[in-house]
Amino acid sequence: MGWAISSAERVYLRELARKQAEYASLPVMEERKRMWRDLNDGRPTRPPVVIETWTFDRDFLPPTVFRCESAEARALEGQLLRVIREHELIDDDKVVPDHFRVFWHVEIDELGIAIPTERVKDAQGVETGYRFLHPIHDLQKDLALLKPATCRVDRGSSFAYKEFVESILGDILPVRLTGWMYGCTSLTQRVVQLMGMEAFFLAMYDEPEALHSLMAFLRDNALRVMRWAESEGLLTLNNGPADNIASSILLTDRLPLPDYDGKKVRLCDLWGGAESQETVGVAPAMFHEFCFPYYRDVCEPMGLLYWGCCEPAHPFWDDLRRLPHLKKISISRWCDQRFMGCLLYTSPSPRDS
Repeated sequence: MGWAISSAERVYLRELARKQAEYASLPVMEERKRMWRDLNDGRPTRPPVVIETWTFDRDFLPPTVFRCESAEARALEGQLLRVIREHELIDDDKVVPDHFRVFWHVEIDELGIAIPTERVKDAQGVETGYRFLHPIHDLQKDLALLKPATCRVDRGSSFAYKEFVESILGDILPVRLTGWMYGCTSLTQRVVQLMGMEAFFLAMYDEPEALHSLMAFLRDNALRVMRWAESEGLLTLNNGPADNIASSILLTDRLPLPDYDGKKVRLCDLWGGAESQETVGVAPAMFHEFCFPYYRDVCEPMGLLYWGCCEPAHPFWDDLRRLPHLKKISISRWCDQRFMGCLLYTSPSPRDS
């Protein structure tokens, strides 16, 4: 816990913090908050527009824009620069946060085994290509390799780091110690990392019972981690102007739930997110059998649900519409947008009632 930065880095980081605080106080930010809240709570509004800058970081945050030298200062600088440059260069409908986030120092051994990854760099030296070295080769035999998740939070280190950041920025931007849902709710992502997409698809035909066992393990493991974080008091409300899933800001008056005591945040007080990009091309009947029941269960504890990413939603809508607490869904470029538009216009979620 020997974090340290130079006096010059401290001065510069405080300059950036003042700039973020200035942008956060602009009147347009209140207008954007109202727009996102109206969108999420079902009131008419202009559709917000968001640019995902992390998808082109080699151009948006190249090494040449950084001034800090130490690793500690550069981490803070990167967080501040992203917010500032998004406002100055992009000026989309993101809301500039009026605080600075640090995160709980958590260690989670999710599966009891490693999933090694090989990576290669492109001509510019940026890691681009990769492949997983799947630990599961024989599903029935290798399923026993998986172990229930073990979780640990280092509270001392977490509070110490928060104090370190507060000593630099705290009088300009309040520093908040933040948690998240924890637990992997993208179940098929883990399946493909563990055994590969081809083996996953073939197992639906060749080893259906073993695949059900794997999906049940991943569901139970995700719930185990989620409940652990809840019991440890690591969750923080995620319905604020800086909270997002898939870049969609989560401002809403529907969370936390009315019986929230204002102290310990529960899973049911939070937005959750889940997706299944790996099942593009899977028949709806296969998704219904091998995926939907496990996603349904892992989403049940959440307060509101955002579903999806790049995958098309329309093939599986009969199942997705039955996910508990579904409130927002990604309609990607590969989705039948006209089909989904008609369905969503005429079939509101139970949460809208």
